[in-house]
Amino acid sequence: MAEKRDYYEVLGVEKSATDEEIKKAYRKKAIQYHPDKNPGDKEAEEKFKEAAEAYSVLSDKDKRAKYDRFGHAGLSGAAGGGFGGGGFSMDDIFSQFGDIFGGFGFGGFGGGRNRGTQQRVQRGGDMRIRVKLSLSEIVHGVEKTVKINKSVQCPDCHGRGAATEADLKVCETCNGTGMYTQVRQTILGAMQSTTTCPHCHGEGKVVVTPCRKCNGSGLIKQAEEITFKVPAGVAEGMQLTISGKGHAAKAGGVPGDLLVLIEEEKHPDLVRDENDLIYTLYISVADAINGCEAQIPSVDGKLKIKIEPGTQPGKMLRLRNKGIPDVNGYGTGDLLVFVQVWIPKKISKLEKEMVEKLGESDNFKVDPSDDDRTLFDRIKNMFR
Repeated sequence: MAEKRDYYEVLGVEKSATDEEIKKAYRKKAIQYHPDKNPGDKEAEEKFKEAAEAYSVLSDKDKRAKYDRFGHAGLSGAAGGGFGGGGFSMDDIFSQFGDIFGGFGFGGFGGGRNRGTQQRVQRGGDMRIRVKLSLSEIVHGVEKTVKINKSVQCPDCHGRGAATEADLKVCETCNGTGMYTQVRQTILGAMQSTTTCPHCHGEGKVVVTPCRKCNGSGLIKQAEEITFKVPAGVAEGMQLTISGKGHAAKAGGVPGDLLVLIEEEKHPDLVRDENDLIYTLYISVADAINGCEAQIPSVDGKLKIKIEPGTQPGKMLRLRNKGIPDVNGYGTGDLLVFVQVWIPKKISKLEKEMVEKLGESDNFKVDPSDDDRTLFDRIKNMFR
């Protein structure tokens, strides 16, 4: 599968572009690659859809913020977001963004359709779920299967809501357009407004005899298992969009999305700091003086590290690329080991005498080097 292009690159705008600049850029691309202007040109059609997908994200404040932070993975994980992965048709694009073409006179696919005669395409509701991930799942990525109770099209009436096809009649209020035009007389003259038809709710048809199974709604509740991939490097609070896996719409409508909110399970030993992992290692006074080997936990099991003789409290050891991969593929964080020297609070009389004897030695007099002072300053600044 081809890698998605950067949305800003698709529309030809800078990352700092305003909403108006993004809208103008999309309109320009949409007109350039419009199917009516490029009949039979599959490449132009794909670029038309690509531009619509980019605009659907960059014109939405929340989606744009997630995209700016996490890239494509922040919007859809590995399931594919926007129009490309959700099976959106040309009519879906015109239904959502048709007014952006203004008066540009295209026929065919509907770029210049009269909005008063365009039937509204219904969209199913989105669903939101929370998924807890272990640190190992976050580091390596994971495939999850969830069971959700969602609206699906009624199997008896195939989503139309009527017992039979003959039980669907054209709405007399809007003559099947799904839109209702009202003319009001004002001091400035006749004012015309077009809204969704209040009788058929934009469907263009009304149910005469409802389906018994769904009571005319066209939808029933049903449990469904959905499997999706979570990319490595996701973080607490991040939301993935699984396109087309939300509630179904009535016949001919577009299903909603499944929105997956990420939660992180607390690790017993490791603390996450962005893409780094932090572990505090406690060693004895003797091991700090003489040096030792120590085992520390990591996501993939125990690691052996060497503690050099004379290690000072607060010493930080950095294990490169043992942290969390960046969700956009920009490298991997580190595992930071902070060494703390454990000082016993109670000692025996004999131990006290031994420590006092050691304290008389010149080698145990406090005399920090420049390197030691630098280390102490780093620790001080870290806790400031």
